[in-house]
Amino acid sequence: MDFETKERLAMTRDSGSKASAIRIKASRLYTGLSQADFGAKGKIRTAAVSNIEKGRSFPARPLMTYLFREHRIDFNFLIYGEFAQLPQDVQERLFPLLQSVHSEWDRVSSSN
Repeated sequence: MDFETKERLAMTRDSGSKASAIRIKASRLYTGLSQADFGAKGKIRTAAVSNIEKGRSFPARPLMTYLFREHRIDFNFLIYGEFAQLPQDVQERLFPLLQSVHSEWDRVSSSN
């Protein structure tokens, strides 16, 4: 995947709620966890995970800390979409998930 495509999918330099929602959902899918289990690992409620993934709120620090410590997905990516510091193996698994979440977001948005 080329650099420009990665920038588009990661929504690099966009710290808005939609960008955060897409990056967090892709990160959760990366972990293989349900919203409930993801919330438990990140020390937040399932409803909070849902709200983050819908762009209604921003990721909590404990959740971002969990992603960094356990999955090597760091704050710069989660907040700003900066992906250069992500390990290559993480990028290889994460970017197809970002693409999928973007598609899902666009489908849901166009049906509303």
